[in-house]
Amino acid sequence: MLANYRLLANNKNLDRERVIMSDDNADNQADDSRVDNERLSWEIPYRFAGVQPISEIVSKYQSLLPEEHVPGDVKVGGRIMRLRGQGGLIFAELRDWTGHVQLFVEQSTAENFSDFRHLHLGDWIGATGTVMRTKRGELSVKVTSWSLLAPALRSFGDKWKGVIDPEVRYRQREVDLWANQEVREIFLKRREIIKSVREFLDAKGFIEIETPMLQAVEGGAAAKPFVTHHNALHSDLSLRIALELYLKRALVGGFEKVYEIGRVFRNEGLSPRHNPEFTMLELYQAYGDYTDMMDLVEELVAYACHRLYGTTVITYQGAEVDLTPPWRRASMEELIFAATNRAVNLEMTREEIAKIADELHVSYTNNDGPGKIMLEIYEKTTEPYLNGPVHVYDYPKEVSPLARDHRSKPNYVERFETVIVNRELANAFSELNDPEEQRQRLQAQASLRAAGDEEAMAVDEDFLRALEQGMPPTGGLGVGIDRLVMLLTDQSNIKEVILFPALRKEDK
Repeated sequence: MLANYRLLANNKNLDRERVIMSDDNADNQADDSRVDNERLSWEIPYRFAGVQPISEIVSKYQSLLPEEHVPGDVKVGGRIMRLRGQGGLIFAELRDWTGHVQLFVEQSTAENFSDFRHLHLGDWIGATGTVMRTKRGELSVKVTSWSLLAPALRSFGDKWKGVIDPEVRYRQREVDLWANQEVREIFLKRREIIKSVREFLDAKGFIEIETPMLQAVEGGAAAKPFVTHHNALHSDLSLRIALELYLKRALVGGFEKVYEIGRVFRNEGLSPRHNPEFTMLELYQAYGDYTDMMDLVEELVAYACHRLYGTTVITYQGAEVDLTPPWRRASMEELIFAATNRAVNLEMTREEIAKIADELHVSYTNNDGPGKIMLEIYEKTTEPYLNGPVHVYDYPKEVSPLARDHRSKPNYVERFETVIVNRELANAFSELNDPEEQRQRLQAQASLRAAGDEEAMAVDEDFLRALEQGMPPTGGLGVGIDRLVMLLTDQSNIKEVILFPALRKEDK
């Protein structure tokens, strides 16, 4: 029946039955179509009830001895990932999202035995049978009956190597997840990391809230937004570039500890560290400042790491990283000096700082003030070489329009960024809560925007009105969830931790 349902493809190089039933390798192209000469009727069931997770079966019967059978049937479902025939026996690997088990199919006891031979790599089946261990010690389900649940009409790539072409892996993640078990593990770990972040914050008394993705005035970060049009409102709206301003408004409204884990969108380029839509954690805590946020981010990351691995010492790209608190804390000034042997601070004139930038071959624009040039020097000469973890504190006021003035250092604000493995992981402030000063800073940003800076902020009157209601001293923190997952799963490319990353349009 099944042989009639789906015959072999015309192209002999894509002969899928040969790929599975022999040891020959197939092409490693997941998008090779398998177009049949003929498709005859085959009844696909609407449901296959009673399926047990394979991991539960494997765990429950791990102690079975060779040739021992368990009375009673089990039902399993999943994809066929390997298949080989041996006379009146067929051995198959069935994989679901929890694990895999061998199917032992014997001609004398299994229904539709001849049809089972014609299954293809990737086909979904449901099987009923008894649990046993073979003579060679392989835990198996001895199949008595089975059903084809969905045929796979495209290849899953080389049966031993999986899918290795990055373009295929990212563009067809559904194939990548099945063909490469380690990829699925990354996303299961991502789930656990986000879950542990929520557990940690909930235990600290934070309240999770949701804020708008579509905003009339985007703010909270220096970034170019995506803009769309709302027909009913007859107005343009932006996809949010940060979570900050609405969370602060909730703080004004009386939620003294708030957080959100959500998507943000920035109209920027693609790189191993950047995706135009990504996941952020932002949180705000009344009565705190940026030193409280240093403690909090250390505890949070260490908690997530320990929940995942039972330790706070991990390996990232071959190097050991110790996430055990406390972490190093150093000012931007001292780190620049350590990296370049040049003293840079905001007591210097713009000309003096610009001269140092020229000597270090760091570019800047005519509109950049001393604080922006100092930041450029740091980002080009220092940050890429910080293994960390380290909190880099005391940023120029010029580049931090939402942070509160430093209590003892003119022209600086109380802000830090956490750098781990040469990459920013977190950004935090003692939050500016003076509505008049906040207005002045946003107006300065608006002037830069009018002059052509597409990443400068706009004046958000709703946010300023909320500040006029009064916001207590506050510590705020933002953590890149994707970068946290990269760190804790040993990945150097952000595409490996975003299930469906942004890609350039496919050339058909």
